[in-house]
Amino acid sequence: MITATIFKHSNQYKGFRCQGHAGYAGEGFDIVCAAVSVLTVNTVNSIEAFTEDTFSGEEKDGFVSCMLTGSVSRETALLMDSLVLGLTDIAENYDNYMQLRFKEV
Repeated sequence: MITATIFKHSNQYKGFRCQGHAGYAGEGFDIVCAAVSVLTVNTVNSIEAFTEDTFSGEEKDGFVSCMLTGSVSRETALLMDSLVLGLTDIAENYDNYMQLRFKEV
């Protein structure tokens, strides 16, 4: 199962972490893992390409994290809203394979 955690402080995004494998299908055919991977990696790449915001990140097999290290611009907040929207849809439609959590930090 994939566990996605969105970190917030006082209603402001601080980052996210996704870990695990969905187990929906075999390697190379798992649409749940692929969807989560695309959403998370694209969010990190978009924050880097389209904003001046700073973050630290890590990616390895079955794990991706992005922690925002400074103030969060409107652009990054919108990108994070988009990530949450996509992850929420996946979690609702594939609840046996993905869990979405929110954590106050």
